[in-house]
Amino acid sequence: MAVHYICRHCKSAIGTIHNSSVSEMQLGFHFLTTEERSDIIAYNPNGDVTVKVVCDYCREAIENNPELVLMNSPLQ
Repeated sequence: MAVHYICRHCKSAIGTIHNSSVSEMQLGFHFLTTEERSDIIAYNPNGDVTVKVVCDYCREAIENNPELVLMNSPLQ
């Protein structure tokens, strides 16, 4: 199992954890509500997990231009 982190806005790859023994508790997923989990985490058919987060570039752009969060795809 691999855990792939991608930016939810620009879709750029942020990083991947290649470790089959890493648990959801170690990744901090247990802190998420059911709604947050369904929005952030996708379980792929091959057993991999994709986690949608915000990269530094997009975070900075949204901090400087908060109106961007109102758009469907603010940075694509």
